[in-house]
Amino acid sequence: MGEKTEYSLKLQFDKRLRLEFHGARITSDAGLLACRELDGVLGLTEMAPICLQETRGGRNVQHELVPLLRQSVHSRPAGYEDTNDAVRLASDPAMQAVVGRRALEKQAASTNTLSRFETEVLVTKENLRGLGQLNAEWVNHAMARTKHRRIILDMDRSESPVYGEQEGAAYNGHFECVCYHPLFCFNQFGDCEGAVLRPGNVHSAEGW
Repeated sequence: MGEKTEYSLKLQFDKRLRLEFHGARITSDAGLLACRELDGVLGLTEMAPICLQETRGGRNVQHELVPLLRQSVHSRPAGYEDTNDAVRLASDPAMQAVVGRRALEKQAASTNTLSRFETEVLVTKENLRGLGQLNAEWVNHAMARTKHRRIILDMDRSESPVYGEQEGAAYNGHFECVCYHPLFCFNQFGDCEGAVLRPGNVHSAEGW
């Protein structure tokens, strides 16, 4: 089979980490490390405490705000749309590296912890406003590293079907389904400059 080649790749966001192949310790989500590397270069999740408020208290808080935000954000590009897969991902080596801190020593957050973070901490009035501010800061950081000085904005609506009695959901005759009717604004590079979640039955131009 030939001689074994010793090779490892170091990551800049945490130089203690090395990428190697070991049959007993593998991940199917190694691509997340590239996202986390970009996160580290631009300092994206690190600025979260500037915009978001920690609403939890007491000695039972094991996972801090920034690691939880990383786990929540970086799960989406990997195709995990909700927190149901957090149980498996909590011990996945790629997700542990992405989250960092306590996750590397033990494991990332469980489904219950991540769900409470998304449905209780992030949905306060202050943090909803902070998420919008944080998104704008992320886009600004990315744009500051380009030579472009002209921005083209594209605003469009979409439908987000629902299958229950969620607050604000309504039947939309155009889409012929019960849904939300969100509004998005993108720049020419595909960065989302802003988003608004609207009731399903509002006019397309509502809130433009």
